[in-house]
Amino acid sequence: MPESNAQEDEAKIQKIAAAVQTAGGRALIVGGSVRDQQLGRPSRDIDIEVLGLDLNQLEKALSDLGRTHRVGRDFKVLKLSGLEIDLSVAEQTDLSFEEAALRRDLTINSMGLDPITGELLDPHSGQSDLKKGILRATDPKRFGEDPLRILRVARMASEFKMTVDHDLRRLCEKQDLKDVAVERIFSELSKLLIETGEPSRGLHFLEETKALRFFPELDALRGVPQDPEWHPEGDVWIHTTLSVDCAAQIDKNEREAPPLMWSALCHDLGKSEQTTEVDGRIRSIGHDRKSAEISQRFLERLCAPNELNRQVAALVRDHLAPALFVSNPAGPRGYRRLARRLGSSGVNLQLLEKLARADHWGRTTNDAQKRIFPAGDQFLEQAHTFSVALQPIPDAVHGRHLIAHGLQPGKKFGEILDRCRAIQDETGETDPQVILNQVLPS
Repeated sequence: MPESNAQEDEAKIQKIAAAVQTAGGRALIVGGSVRDQQLGRPSRDIDIEVLGLDLNQLEKALSDLGRTHRVGRDFKVLKLSGLEIDLSVAEQTDLSFEEAALRRDLTINSMGLDPITGELLDPHSGQSDLKKGILRATDPKRFGEDPLRILRVARMASEFKMTVDHDLRRLCEKQDLKDVAVERIFSELSKLLIETGEPSRGLHFLEETKALRFFPELDALRGVPQDPEWHPEGDVWIHTTLSVDCAAQIDKNEREAPPLMWSALCHDLGKSEQTTEVDGRIRSIGHDRKSAEISQRFLERLCAPNELNRQVAALVRDHLAPALFVSNPAGPRGYRRLARRLGSSGVNLQLLEKLARADHWGRTTNDAQKRIFPAGDQFLEQAHTFSVALQPIPDAVHGRHLIAHGLQPGKKFGEILDRCRAIQDETGETDPQVILNQVLPS
């Protein structure tokens, strides 16, 4: 957030707190923003909790500051126009902050900050736990009110590299995700993958607390053997967790992060079904396509966005291509066709190489330890040479060219255009007439 905007928001928060105080209540900044301030890092969201007023009274108190509207589940959260801040009220107007904070999941999220006095309220020792690097439940009796909290604990263990204390671990083992909305589960898993630098910590925590049973596609990877020559690190699950960590560390933009991280998680799902022993060697023939199939079902079950599902399936299906294109040298036709296939799903060769790199580094081989991927470097160099690293070559022939040749729009249009694309990919030709001369009868 730009400094000027932060200063403006701080001034508005001061006005909110003053208006609440005048109405007989107390407004406190709570939750993650207080935790992040203690860590000296910027906060994505700011939440304000109001004590001493109900929601109607709060709306009235803020009426002079702008238009308010209710959002969230059961419409118990207020938004003030022009301000990206959530305002909520305590369950009961006579609760102290110590009592109100008991509904928060972890002690590090149960602190409050008075914007008027600057006082830090920490009734459950969140600041001490933050310094010690320990995650503890604020109220063990209420922790299970939302079973999704086990995924939040996994994410925070990864994000802050903190240790989950014994009692909280036991609480997490008891959580049942089967009745939690899959959209919420997908959102929390996405945060674990995309917003943390070491997703494996959270994934291993889910394994240790037996929560992988809610994700059978991932659970099936545990114990699946791999050829020790290529995968000395261990089974497919270990390789997968190493790969997601490598993907998290690879340079990527905001648009690339979701498909890269989810494809890193899903790229070997098919090995659970395709792994066999052939002539004394462990083989997983066809696991790339099987992984794409399973990843599609997995993401559909989690109600992931259709676009993301298409992107992940395309990347997973071809994640072996960068290494194969170099070991069995592919020509421009192969690169063009691959770029077109990926492009139809909204991804490109550059992103595919990043997935292949995460896969290559997610091991304990010499290349992985040195953080080198020669095949990936060569693949990307060739992709740039053929001008298809970021997108496929645009179609040279369009419907207007066919109409100009006297053809009427119809079913054959698509067939003719497909043949034109095939010739373009084969030859690299971009002149529409030259291509049409090879497709249309003379």
